[in-house]
Amino acid sequence: MRHEAALSAAENEHTERVRAHIAAQIAASGGWISFERYMDLALYAPGLGYYNAGARKLGRGGDFTTAPEISALFGACVAQQCAEVFRELGGGSILEIGAGTGRLAVDVLTRLESLGGLPDRYFILDVSADLRDRQRALLHDKLPHLMGRVIWLEALPREPFDGVILANEVLDALPVVRFRWSGAGCDELGVAAAGSAGEEFTWASRPASTVLRESVAGLASAANGWDDGYVSETCVRMRHWAGSITAALGRGAALWFDYGLPRSQYYLAERHGGTLLCHFRHRTHEDPFRLPGLQDITAWVDFTTLAESCMASGCELAGFTTQAFFLAGLGIDREMHIMAGEDANRFARLANQAKQLMLPGEMGERFKAMAWTRGLDRELTGFALQDLRHTL
Repeated sequence: MRHEAALSAAENEHTERVRAHIAAQIAASGGWISFERYMDLALYAPGLGYYNAGARKLGRGGDFTTAPEISALFGACVAQQCAEVFRELGGGSILEIGAGTGRLAVDVLTRLESLGGLPDRYFILDVSADLRDRQRALLHDKLPHLMGRVIWLEALPREPFDGVILANEVLDALPVVRFRWSGAGCDELGVAAAGSAGEEFTWASRPASTVLRESVAGLASAANGWDDGYVSETCVRMRHWAGSITAALGRGAALWFDYGLPRSQYYLAERHGGTLLCHFRHRTHEDPFRLPGLQDITAWVDFTTLAESCMASGCELAGFTTQAFFLAGLGIDREMHIMAGEDANRFARLANQAKQLMLPGEMGERFKAMAWTRGLDRELTGFALQDLRHTL
C-alpha cells in the first residue's frame, strides 16, 4: 500500500480505494488499459474519481485556481460578451459546462443584472456532486433573488436554446490518448499494474491501432516531423464531445476558455514530452500515477482540433485570441473603474488581479478564448482586437 506524506487518513484511504478500483479494471482488461481509460477512471469514476469525490479542488484551499477565482473582472467581461449576444438575439439563456465553485456564474449574473440584461435561464451542467453543492451554496448566498433562474441539469437540454454556452477550463480535463512516435511506427502508451499488490501503476506500450497511427502521423506532419521517441498526447474524443455540447445551442455563441496552442505549436519537436500535468495543492508535477483520485490530471488543448470540431458541428468559427486580448476587447479597464468606484485601495487590488489575468507570464497568453456561433450575424467584441484564427 502506498501512502503519501502529509495526507490525512481519509485521503490515504480514498486514494487507495481509487488505486484498487483502477487495478481491478486493469486486471479485467488483461493487464493493460489505455491512458485515456486510466484518466477517465482517475477523474470521473462514480464516487471515486477526482471530480466525483468530495475533495476541495479550486481556490486557495484546493489544487488550482481558475480565472474566475482570481478576479470578478473575468466574469464581468464574459458578461459583457453575453450581453452583446443577447442584444442581437433579443434575449436568451446561458449554459455553463463545468461551473467549478459557481464563482463565474455569480459574477456573470451580477454584471448582467446591472446591465439590465439577465438571461431567461442560467443552466449549469457539472459532473461533480460536490461542486454542484458548492455552486448552490454560493449562488444562494450571493444572489438569492436570482435562484429561480438557475437550473442544474443532469444532461444536456433536450430542446435547443438560444443564447450562450460557457466552458472555462473544461477541455483540459478531457481524457487523452498518450503515444510514442518513432520512424518504425507508433506505440500507444497505456497503463499496467506493478508492485507486489498490483496497485502501483506503470507505463506500458502497445502498437497503436491503424486509426491512431494515421492520426498521429498527421500530427507529425503538421509539426514538420519528430525524432524517434517523441511522446505526446491527443484528445480523440474532443470532436464528438464539443459537437454534442453545442448541439444544445439553437442560435447564439459558444465560448471556450482554456490553456493550449494551435496544433503546429502544440506538437513542436522540442516539446518532446507532451503537455500532461497534474495539480495537487497548487503544485504541479508530471506523474499521473502518484495520487489517483486526489489530484487533477490535465493536458493542454489542441485548439486546431477544437476549430475542426466547430466546422463538423455546423457552427462558424467566430474568433480565436489570447485571454489578455479577449478581456481588453471587452473593456476590463472600464470594469475595474466600475467595481472600484472611488476606492483607491480596491482599484489597486483589481489592478493586481488584472495583471494575473492578462500578463504574458501569468494567464494572458497561455490561456486562449475561442468562439463558435450559430445563426448570429455579428462580430464578437471580445475577438475584435486580435484575430489568431490564421494560426490554426
